[in-house]
Amino acid sequence: MPVETRAESTQRTTPRPGRSVAAIGVLLAIVAVLWWSVGFLADPAAFDRVVAGLLRFVGADGSAAAIEQRGLTPVSRKLGSAAVALVVGVGGVWALFVAANRAIDATFGLRTREKIRPWLFVGPGIGLIFLYLLLPMLGTIYRSFTDNDGGFTLSHYQFALTDPSMLLAFRNNVLWLVFGTTGSVLIGVGFAALVDRVKREALAKSFIFLPLSISFVGASVIWRFVYAWQPEGQPQTGLINAIITGFGFEPVPILSLSPLNTFALIVVMIWLQTGFAMVIFSAAIKSVPSEVIEAARLDGAGEFVVFLRIILPMIRGTILTVATAIFIAILKVFDIVWVMGRGGNFDTEVVATRMFKEMFQFQNFGRASALAVLLLLVVIPVMVVNIRNMNRQGVGA
Repeated sequence: MPVETRAESTQRTTPRPGRSVAAIGVLLAIVAVLWWSVGFLADPAAFDRVVAGLLRFVGADGSAAAIEQRGLTPVSRKLGSAAVALVVGVGGVWALFVAANRAIDATFGLRTREKIRPWLFVGPGIGLIFLYLLLPMLGTIYRSFTDNDGGFTLSHYQFALTDPSMLLAFRNNVLWLVFGTTGSVLIGVGFAALVDRVKREALAKSFIFLPLSISFVGASVIWRFVYAWQPEGQPQTGLINAIITGFGFEPVPILSLSPLNTFALIVVMIWLQTGFAMVIFSAAIKSVPSEVIEAARLDGAGEFVVFLRIILPMIRGTILTVATAIFIAILKVFDIVWVMGRGGNFDTEVVATRMFKEMFQFQNFGRASALAVLLLLVVIPVMVVNIRNMNRQGVGA
């Protein structure tokens, strides 16, 4: 293997002005093409002009004139835009990274380029996060403190924390968080411990995990049929009321009785999240050292004691992680309440549905922004707890 001489090493690591100018020129050209492509995709008639120009170039003036007058079909436009977006999105971004990398090599010294190069690759991601997450968040916070005339106000937060309808929404959210999170975690742990002992474990897990593959809207439609109610004396189409009337009792309008309807909706979330919790807990239980369990059994501990005193403490970090993930998902619950509550009625309303109403029905963007900020304030400490728990477990270390 040839050994690199000091002269060759110096030549490789020393910037060259000529190569630097050329590399920067190529980089700027690629940026210009990408910028033009974005404008091209934003113009609905741009693809029509390109096709008409190509037809004129090959001599098909009649077809070009027809396209200029009537335009392409919507399907042709979409297919053309998709092709351009695919080429630009894959090939253009790849060329941009390659050109930027070569420009760095040709412009900066070895130490400087090693400091700049990582930012070259993570920079676009950070920029997108700033553009699509941080800026909207800052705008939402600003809007929550602004009245219709652009002045400072606290009335939006006063409404959110004092209005009776909002207090009911907060109460419902608390019920969701307490019973939904607790139910999902407890049932998930129970199922994880049980399926760990069956012969066909994968098949059992598949049946329990299956509801998670259903969208929230689809699950809501299914459970509306389960809770369906008809007046007494009429055939009951809902499963639960069919069972109730089968035992000689009167049918119960589950989705119309408060707070029973809120708990009925929470059951749907538990049904969806139990499979997720079970899979994570099952993997955690399998990671518990068998020697510890066998030692406890030799000391005379029963299966329940082993599970309660040995397994649960050793998967405590996993339980906290799963609980916080479900907590955040439930905090933002919208689909189930909106579909099963027929547009988020007053009895089952939660913060997310009220935020939607304030923004899109009442056009009160300040109140909607204040509710979004309150949800953010609740999520932040939960995320901090989750991150600290993951650090204690050595995740990301």
